Parts: sequence; C-alpha cells; structure tokens
Amino acid sequence: MKSSFVVYIDESGDEGFVFNADGSGSSRWFVLSAAVIRQANDLQMVSCLKAVREVLKKPPKTPLHFVDLKHEQRVPYIRRVGELSMRTVNVLVYKPLINEPEKFQNTKYLLYRYATRMLLERVSWLCRDQRRAGEGDGFAEIIFSNRSNMSYEDIRDYLRLLLRQSEANPQKVQIDRTVIDPARIRSVEHSKLAGLQVADAVASGFNFAVKVNRYGETEPAYSGHLKKTLYRHPSQSMGYGIKVWPEDYETIKSKAPEATNLGGL
Repeated sequence: MKSSFVVYIDESGDEGFVFNADGSGSSRWFVLSAAVIRQANDLQMVSCLKAVREVLKKPPKTPLHFVDLKHEQRVPYIRRVGELSMRTVNVLVYKPLINEPEKFQNTKYLLYRYATRMLLERVSWLCRDQRRAGEGDGFAEIIFSNRSNMSYEDIRDYLRLLLRQSEANPQKVQIDRTVIDPARIRSVEHSKLAGLQVADAVASGFNFAVKVNRYGETEPAYSGHLKKTLYRHPSQSMGYGIKVWPEDYETIKSKAPEATNLGGL
C-alpha cells in the first residue's frame, strides 16, 4: 500500500557562523521547510510547476530556483504555490542566539539535523491528525532535496536514534512513529521533482521574510502568499507551521525585529 502523504523538504540560508558587523558573512537565519501533500494530490505539484513555467515563458521541464528569479517572476510563482492543497511546516533558526555555536561548527550538518528533528516532529503531528481511512497506509514518504556532500543514511540513522529516544522519553522527542519511518526517507536532485521545487519556493519565501538585505529591508510579501498553507493547531501557526529556534518567538523578536514579519501569519 502506498504512503498516505508525500513530504518534500528543502532549505534556504546557510549553516555558517561568521556574522560580520556590516551584515556580510553567514546568513543570520537558516530555514528548513516541508511541503506536505496527500499522495492522492501529488500530481498537483507537477501541474503547478507547468502553469508557472507557462506564465514565466520558461521551456517545459526547466528547473525553477526561486532565488534565481526576478521579483516580478517570484510573485506569480509563489502565489500559485500558495494555492496548492498542501500544508507547510517551516523551522526558522536564528543562529546568532545559539549557545555554544562551536558545537555546530565542529560537527558537520549538526544544525541541519537539529532542524530536521523539529521539522519532522511537526510533520508527524500534521499527518497523524489528517489521516483518512482507506487512503494509504498512514505513513509519509519523505523526500529531501539532495545535498551532494551529505549522507542521507546518516539522516536515516539519526531518525532511528530519535525514534528510540521518543520511546524512552516522549516529552523530549515527539516524532510520531506511526507516521515517520526512516526507511521511507530518500533524497532526489532538486531538478527531478516538482515537489522539491515547490519546497524550495516555500523555504526561500519564508527566508526572504526575515533576511535583512544590505539596505536594511526584508521582503515579507512572499510568505504572505503562503499563509493559508501553514499547518495550524487548532488555528495557531506559531509552534506548528512556524517553529522558531533556539529561543521562543518573543525572545527572538526582541533580538531580531525582522521576526515580527512572522507574527501575522
């Protein structure tokens, strides 16, 4: 039996910790996003990308990278993404507030794994609560946008460890094992799947909302188009469709005023 859901995951920003006073260096924010859709609706991703390419006058099957587009191209793209019958989960890490940053600098991809845990916790709650009898087996197929230097077997091993920890301490790790199966995790090149290009647009859209450019400005318009896709419980997105880390939202907002752009979503 097929999985009930397909989860496409991509990121925006980097994992570095070099923050220069003039705003250059590493990104202050790292965003990891999941676009979650029912397996039965998965072809909507293909239709969406086809429609976007037609609007943008791009040749068929041209891979779309949100950051490579001009603003006037991004708007019709993100608007169509926001109309998909999917839900999104977004983990936004404000790196300057991380305690012991050297731990993340010394262990490659540790920040990515931390964000993955928070992301998949929320994905598992969403899928658990939205399962329908007779529609798949209740599990989620999880597809990461491939990062050439990262081992996805390490990610699967990390998830196996987390699931063992969730049995011993369900308050610390809250991944629902009836939704997440490490064996159903794989990585695919961004260009190969429409769903991964949608996830890229989602992650980039939320990153633009908090990324302060060299003129001191952010661009929250993209995330506004994604508002109705956010996972909410029951009607609250903060902590569910939007998870900020390492502090709570109010603390991060006091240190990074650009985070206020997330408050109205």
